[in-house]
Amino acid sequence: MAKTILVADDNPTIRKMLCQLFEAAEGYNVCAEAANGREAVDLALEHRPHLIILDLSMPVMDGLAAARELKSLMPDVPIILFTQYADLGIYLLGSDLRVERVVSKSEPRELLAQVRSLIPG
Repeated sequence: MAKTILVADDNPTIRKMLCQLFEAAEGYNVCAEAANGREAVDLALEHRPHLIILDLSMPVMDGLAAARELKSLMPDVPIILFTQYADLGIYLLGSDLRVERVVSKSEPRELLAQVRSLIPG
């Protein structure tokens, strides 16, 4: 059975690219797409994905706030911050925020490698 992934990014082009990336990758399916952090939390509770990918900078609720809430509700689900601000995200990982990985948007293939390391397909 395929592993399910929730993708949250306010940019529809990025969401489409991520969906295509995981459609082409054997063993993974995108179960839901969110345009902001609040939507991501609601959809995660509805769909119970194996992994969540969050953009750092989103309207309504940013990726950091969404990650905090998601970890309190679903502590065992890995979260990847997929952001153009990867250096900032790595700095934030030093805090008490429990995000498993930070991947730069300039390296989408690295994203797939990190997903595979967290939830093998």
